[in-house]
Amino acid sequence: MPLISLQSVDYGVGGPLLLDGVDLAIEPGERIALIGRNGAGKSTLLKLLAGELRPDDGEVRVEGGRRVARLEQEVPQDAAGSVFDVVAAGLGELGALLADYHHLIHADVVDTNALAAVQAKIEAAQGWTLDRRVVETLERLQLDGDADFAALSGGMKRRGLLARALVSQPDLLLLDEPTNHLDIAAIDWLEGFLRQWSGALVFVTHDRRFLRALATRIVEIDRGQVTSWPGDWDNYLRRKEERANAEAQENARFDKLLAQEEVWIRQGIKARRTRDEGRVRRLKAMRVERAERRTQAGNVRMATAQAGESGKKVIEAKNVDFAHGENVLVRDFSTTILRGDRIGLVGPNGSGKTTLLKLLLGGLQPRSGEVRQGTQLQVAYFDQYRATLREDWNAIENVAEGREYVEVGGKSKHVIGYLQDFLFTPERARAPITRLSGGERNRLLLAKLFAQPSNLLVMDEPTNDLDVETLELLEELLADYPGTLLLVSHDRDFLDNVVTSTIVMEGEGRIGEYVGGYSDWLRQQPEIRGPAFRDDKQKLGPGFRRDDEQKPVAKPAASPVPAKTKLSYKDARELEELPARIESLETELARMAAAMNEPAFYQRDAAAIGTDNAALAALQAELDAAYARWAELEG
Repeated sequence: MPLISLQSVDYGVGGPLLLDGVDLAIEPGERIALIGRNGAGKSTLLKLLAGELRPDDGEVRVEGGRRVARLEQEVPQDAAGSVFDVVAAGLGELGALLADYHHLIHADVVDTNALAAVQAKIEAAQGWTLDRRVVETLERLQLDGDADFAALSGGMKRRGLLARALVSQPDLLLLDEPTNHLDIAAIDWLEGFLRQWSGALVFVTHDRRFLRALATRIVEIDRGQVTSWPGDWDNYLRRKEERANAEAQENARFDKLLAQEEVWIRQGIKARRTRDEGRVRRLKAMRVERAERRTQAGNVRMATAQAGESGKKVIEAKNVDFAHGENVLVRDFSTTILRGDRIGLVGPNGSGKTTLLKLLLGGLQPRSGEVRQGTQLQVAYFDQYRATLREDWNAIENVAEGREYVEVGGKSKHVIGYLQDFLFTPERARAPITRLSGGERNRLLLAKLFAQPSNLLVMDEPTNDLDVETLELLEELLADYPGTLLLVSHDRDFLDNVVTSTIVMEGEGRIGEYVGGYSDWLRQQPEIRGPAFRDDKQKLGPGFRRDDEQKPVAKPAASPVPAKTKLSYKDARELEELPARIESLETELARMAAAMNEPAFYQRDAAAIGTDNAALAALQAELDAAYARWAELEG
């Protein structure tokens, strides 16, 4: 039986419905990635599942006694006090009593009357087992319950909020952009933790590697419709392309037929003599259907403003040292950055990445050593905190700064037309930016950035809140950027797809330089990790292991390569038959997935739905085994 199900759910906030007749069932143990364009309604759907919103129409059914908890995208304003206070708040009123009890017993002077009163209330509610649960949750997530929540780093605050969501022991955990503002070590930790999570999980993320590591099903929101794609991310991408081609062909067929009918209705006297009233009614219905068609949101169109070439040597640093008091962030660092380099900066939060950027750009002076900037530099800077956006200006004013036209890609564009390339309607472009979502603010900052002529692009965490389509377009633009790029990011796939070398903050002021992206760095340095990156068993807790953790292995002595073994008749026959079998399995898998995408699928009883889901999983496993056997025999 599903933990929770949506039946014919509608929800809107003005304009076209965000969710239009949605049917969705979430089974125990599933890990569902919820994807869609910015503004498609992903956070809205999470709030409906959590019971924080009520649908305009339809029904959200939760199986009796099942608990749902949600981790918000941003740190809530009411999250204050000790870490124990914040985590215990996940238990409601009883959690508040437990927090009061802990404050009283840790006070310098214990108020015995107040302590006795609180103890009595906890005992009356049989709450001591929940007190132990809070303590166990804190231990499991490696949190200090006495620490001041406000003083924690962004990553540790997210961990505290995760503990608050987990302490109620939910059957369904909802996560909205859980990797935002986390460093790579924290993302690795969260991946490992969620793999061990036994409950159901629905999460929204822009981090494709995080998504690939966790998702067992992809649910997409597109133009008000929710579509379920069993399997992993790569399976979704393949099936989505097939669906898009089929949709385009069907729309083209419909539009051709409509055009023919419009010609027929305008043929005047000849048509009126033979006019079929049924055909007229069908034409009216086709006009209505075409008017109601919701086209897919366009992609962002990005281009950078042209600037003259910088000198060949962009930045040169020699023996640079820098410290905040006793905290050494940069120790004896030297590097030369040449025109056209695309460099990624990697390191834990607080390790000094932004400080290093300021040193290289001349915003800070080193304690010792020297930094020289090259000639003819024009710098454009993307700030992860969006501080370069003026809150009292709208989008047009932030980008144009008094101009009517901007020069982009060697062409002059009106500022409203330019903002439409970043998916801002004229009305949205004139709205105060305080009304923009996180994704819209990020797109606006990109629009502002690319309207500035530059030959040195500095980007500090540009991927937060972007949808996957925009993220991939940004990758393409940066890969083709003719100038020099300095990129700070915790998005591992983004780094791999964009940068050509990586600077790593390795702790205690040590900074390493490596060829390639994040994965290349891992391969080059499997056993040498700075303390800030080391996630040993004690830090992760029992049962957790990093995916990229590798132990140094002694290199074996060289031995002759064995001759390739000739296949037996039986194996050769199996190899010959495997392609046809794989094709047959893929066809059946596509048929079953298409059936599951029909609304009628979820209108049946839960047992039938569960049986079909199990059959689909078995078929996917059979296909994976066939591919593995094919690779084995081919080898």
